[in-house]
Amino acid sequence: MPEADTTPAQSKDLDGELEQRGHVVTSWENLGSITIEATGVVTSQYRIGRANSDDSPTVFRAWFPPHCRIEAHTHRCDYSEIILSGSQKVSGRWLNEGNIRIGLANQVYGPLIAGPDGVTVLVIFADGNWAPITVGSGDGGTLGSAELLNRFSTSEQNAAS
Repeated sequence: MPEADTTPAQSKDLDGELEQRGHVVTSWENLGSITIEATGVVTSQYRIGRANSDDSPTVFRAWFPPHCRIEAHTHRCDYSEIILSGSQKVSGRWLNEGNIRIGLANQVYGPLIAGPDGVTVLVIFADGNWAPITVGSGDGGTLGSAELLNRFSTSEQNAAS
């Protein structure tokens, strides 16, 4: 999935079409992506429904390079992660293509360690409160929180973080 950073996620054009037609068709490429500088993780995002509503479920697709390590963290909302390809070790357990992990808000997990071929995941957050929260002795450096919030959050979430 590695791609260059491209257009803004869920642009106003998509929101306008969604409001006008009630549905919209796009692609991951059209949504654009960012690369987290500290880890090389490449991710794209969209909201199910209105992009500016923190009540809307939020979907991320992310590619983690081989052996990439993301420190333990949590989120303020429930979520589900689906391994699309590759493998990933989560809290000491290896997950493989097709595995689904379901998590509750405010429950710590990690570290996340991508397998030897990397891993592509789809993460669905229950709402817009998806921003990773540092826990324990980690400094948050592997989470890319500032980059993610800068690109993918609403102004309300940016203000709350």
